Amino acid sequence: MSNKAIDISKLNFSYGDSLGVVFNNFNLTILEGERFGLLGPNGAGKTTLMNLMTGVLQPTSGSIKLFGRDYKHDNKEIKRQFGFVPQFHSFYQELSPVENLEFFGAWAGLNAKEIKQRTNELLDVLGLQNVRDKAVAKFSGGMKNRLNIAIGVIHQPKILFLDEPTTGVDVQSRHAIIEYLHKLNEAGTTLVYTSHLLHEAEKLCTKVALIDQGEIVVMNDLKLLLEENAQAGLEGLFINLTGKDYRDS
Repeated sequence: MSNKAIDISKLNFSYGDSLGVVFNNFNLTILEGERFGLLGPNGAGKTTLMNLMTGVLQPTSGSIKLFGRDYKHDNKEIKRQFGFVPQFHSFYQELSPVENLEFFGAWAGLNAKEIKQRTNELLDVLGLQNVRDKAVAKFSGGMKNRLNIAIGVIHQPKILFLDEPTTGVDVQSRHAIIEYLHKLNEAGTTLVYTSHLLHEAEKLCTKVALIDQGEIVVMNDLKLLLEENAQAGLEGLFINLTGKDYRDS
């Protein structure tokens, strides 16, 4: 039986009375080794939940545990366990890939030898070796996204959180990123992923939770969900369970 990578229990969180409750007694378990998709319409709470799981935001009450450790007591140890690839690029545009990875590798606690080894490995596998010493500001969107991922995994985390990891990239870069994420997962990394690209989620995720207004509408293995709801793909399932009303106003 798989261990719990993430265990969220009775989570409560709100940005304030004017914005209402975002999560109320919310519970979620993600098992070690899963490729887990958090999906839902705009305003469903996906990014907020991601920020809570990574410690960017603090819950009002309840607990969030990563591999049995609670943020309240094991904050430093928990942060060594995960990597985070945010929707917006989190690196220094004026620096090169090598310089960025040196900085973030040191920040993650790696020594000089480890940083050099991991930098070369990641630049090779993510197709950035030929631009290793060029300023990132001149890169395409796909190249920047691949560097964003390299930074998130330089310390070989057990869990990788991915918030819209392929936004604004071309088909080739998207394919390369998804392929790399599959390889990471095969090597043992648990993936927690959110995106509006439902066709991409179908290729990556083995299990999904569809959330809306801070609640889980449905959660199961992707194949079972499609079968149970008589849908050929995630887009049909999404519309069927969350409605056709506009959510981007």
